[in-house]
Amino acid sequence: MAVSNLKAQQVEIRTNQFDSTAFALERKKLNSLDAGAFLKLSYEANGLKLPYRFLSPKKINSSLKYPLIIALHNSSRLGSDNEKQLEPLIRTWLNDKIRDKFPAFVLAPQFETRPTQYAANEAFGTATAIPQENLQVLISLIGNLTKNPQIDTERIYLIGYSMGGSTAQHLLNKKPDWFAAMIAIAGVPDVSNLQSIKNKPVWLIHGKKDDENPFSGSEKLFEQLKVNKKARFTIYENLDHNNITFPLLDTDELAKWLFKWRK
Repeated sequence: MAVSNLKAQQVEIRTNQFDSTAFALERKKLNSLDAGAFLKLSYEANGLKLPYRFLSPKKINSSLKYPLIIALHNSSRLGSDNEKQLEPLIRTWLNDKIRDKFPAFVLAPQFETRPTQYAANEAFGTATAIPQENLQVLISLIGNLTKNPQIDTERIYLIGYSMGGSTAQHLLNKKPDWFAAMIAIAGVPDVSNLQSIKNKPVWLIHGKKDDENPFSGSEKLFEQLKVNKKARFTIYENLDHNNITFPLLDTDELAKWLFKWRK
């Protein structure tokens, strides 16, 4: 079934034109933000170490609980320096207008090796993503963080771009009861547990010109979620893998959508 036949399921086709100068300026602005508020921390489980950055709300009211956002990086940010994972999309949470309007804890882990691998899936008709063993360390960390009484376990959100979009899908498939909503941008799909996520709020975002993580992966995944009234699919007709984040950097649209969901 083509996406054109699924408009009732909130398929949005956007025709944004790419402006390389504006994109460069927006990335420069985000990269210049002081990231000191993202504390540098490390977690270890089963002999594996995971560096991560952790952002808290500007002002914490001890009588309130706040959402936890797990923000997942793309493959160009692999490493162990606990710096590179703060790509522009993750840095949007440092933006004052976002922090003031959407107070939350933000977890930004950094993987040294890929937490996902892609492989052809003949039955599905496109490549799909396969979780790797090092993802377990992040699952353990999230479980540990939820012991914090100020984290609202009814509002734990996933968001990721490229490899991070696939990683977000792995987490939702493995622990569907943990997460309130997920945004996957230009990811390769995980179709391992579709039955358990058929009623979860899922927002897939993909550029139709993406030939790195093919657009067809998100298209086919969305077709499988067609019974899910909380699923959403945004298609950028003129964008590819490398510029898909351009229209998402200077807006509160992503945060607004995540924050409307509770488990």
